[in-house]
Amino acid sequence: MNFDRNTIIGFVAMMVLLFGYIFFTQRQQGALEAEKQHIADSTAKVEAVKRKAAEEKQKALAAQQQADTSNKAPIAADEFQTGAAEQITVVENEVMKVNFTSKGGYPKSIELKKYKRFDGKQVVLGGDKHQLVYQVNAGANKSAKTSDLQFAAGAVTTSADGQAITFSVVNAAGQSIEHAYKIKNNSYLIDWTVQLKGADKLLTQGILNLNWDITANQQEKDLKYEKGQSNIGFVEDGGYDFEAAGTGDSKKFGEKTKWIGVKQQFFNTSLIAVNNFASAETNWTVPESKDDSLHKVMDVQSTLRFNLAGVSAATIPMQLYYGPNDYHILKAFDNKLESHVQLGYGIFAFVKYINRFVVMPVFDFFNKNIGSMGIVILLLTFFIRLIISPLTYTSYLSGAKMKVLRPEIDELKKKYGSDQQAMSMEQMKLFRQAGVNPLGGCIPAVLQIPIFFALYSFFNSNIALRGENFLWAKDLSAYDTIANLPFNIPFYGDHVSLFTITATITSLLISVYNQSMTPTQDNPVMKYMIYFFPIMLLFIFNSLPSALTWYYTVSNVVTLGLQLIIQKFIINEDKLHAKLQENKKKPVSKSKWQERLEQMQASNQKLQDMQKKGQNKK
Repeated sequence: MNFDRNTIIGFVAMMVLLFGYIFFTQRQQGALEAEKQHIADSTAKVEAVKRKAAEEKQKALAAQQQADTSNKAPIAADEFQTGAAEQITVVENEVMKVNFTSKGGYPKSIELKKYKRFDGKQVVLGGDKHQLVYQVNAGANKSAKTSDLQFAAGAVTTSADGQAITFSVVNAAGQSIEHAYKIKNNSYLIDWTVQLKGADKLLTQGILNLNWDITANQQEKDLKYEKGQSNIGFVEDGGYDFEAAGTGDSKKFGEKTKWIGVKQQFFNTSLIAVNNFASAETNWTVPESKDDSLHKVMDVQSTLRFNLAGVSAATIPMQLYYGPNDYHILKAFDNKLESHVQLGYGIFAFVKYINRFVVMPVFDFFNKNIGSMGIVILLLTFFIRLIISPLTYTSYLSGAKMKVLRPEIDELKKKYGSDQQAMSMEQMKLFRQAGVNPLGGCIPAVLQIPIFFALYSFFNSNIALRGENFLWAKDLSAYDTIANLPFNIPFYGDHVSLFTITATITSLLISVYNQSMTPTQDNPVMKYMIYFFPIMLLFIFNSLPSALTWYYTVSNVVTLGLQLIIQKFIINEDKLHAKLQENKKKPVSKSKWQERLEQMQASNQKLQDMQKKGQNKK
């Protein structure tokens, strides 16, 4: 491949796009660390004030609770059934175990049977800080949270498609609260229906404010990377969007909000309103790196409002999803939950269609028939290279054309010397006569960039890679490690990834080979520019999934093989040179663009000539 000036320009453009894309995805739409720190500092000041107010409020509340305890008057004890002991009811299907608490009648924690977290324990969503509660009127000037009420658990009933359980609490006036759950077979989705009898008495102004608190705990070995892949996703007014976890933030939602979800790298917890929320608000905080020992990704508090004004008997149908970010599982619900699997978003959203309609079907086909995930990626790489082979051949052919024309270009340089304007005009004329597109080498390469972006998103979000080992990589969804460093290298990390090294070395080999096939560049910067990109990969790829670096290694080996075969056995430079010389004898019609370009160049040349004459007269 001949690296002339236009090719170098295209190459630099590719690097800028690639660096921009990876930086964009890793920082979740370009939030720089300095900006994050500034936000964190500002937030810290605000939180300090809030903390102080909260502490004072907590002290006052504790004093009030102590007084209530002394008077032996539990909250709403005269109105609703309460109990001192929390009771846990377990309902499970093939894929999860749900632990329901009688204190509020909601699922407290959910264990996913098919998935292990970074330390070998089962993945558990929810937990001690997980709450789904709301306030109700419990008498004259009294209110109570549903988590303070002791719900009675009904018997677990089994049907052909799943299991059901109901939690209920009744007061002396006949008003009741009922939480009915349906867990279908082999499903991570829970149908939840809230039924209120006497809603006009239980709710103030007919508004039910459902408070949903959840802590997203660490599930993957790289907590920092998991935070970068986590966000608050939602569907509002029919469209999906998300807010990056960042350092924490808040978001308000309108009346057309369908669902809100806490999305981690490979799992999510989402709450879906069958009939939409009246409004909603979510606040989340992300612990600083110094608090990584807590193994928390983020704390999320949401308030989801339902308008039940004028209704005495209310029914609120909802759904709860606790499970993996598996595209096929989520797609089956037909509510855009599959958008949690981010196959391309933002300014690069178009690559999701490449993933959905090309990469994913091919990957799934190989995955069903091949036992090793590493071999699946190998075959996927071969398939992709086969698809883009016409672009590859076009790029190499263009490079060969430029190479055989190099002697004539050198002659033009000698003839016109420092007159760059004349040199440019004659070079364009030579290209046109020989039938060579000066951008033919970089355009096919640029067209391949979306493929890389698509695969970058695919390997980052594909849960099928999670826990799959290959060669020395223990988990293809995370970086591989052959050595842990006792210190952290800026922009590199505290570990050594062997697949990153193989990707870098094979990229360097491609650059060395291309340089050996390219005549010496006049500009030393351009001469060494092609080595810059492979070296940068060493820093960019070191913390990325080993599936991606393995793919890139295989792709580079294929590239080297194709270059050798095409340039040594398919493209005959002598015949190609003869063909180009024959093309120069044929009449060439100019396009309007070429005519305008030549007119502009001629005008610039005349202007330069006039300026030289003026200088000579002086």
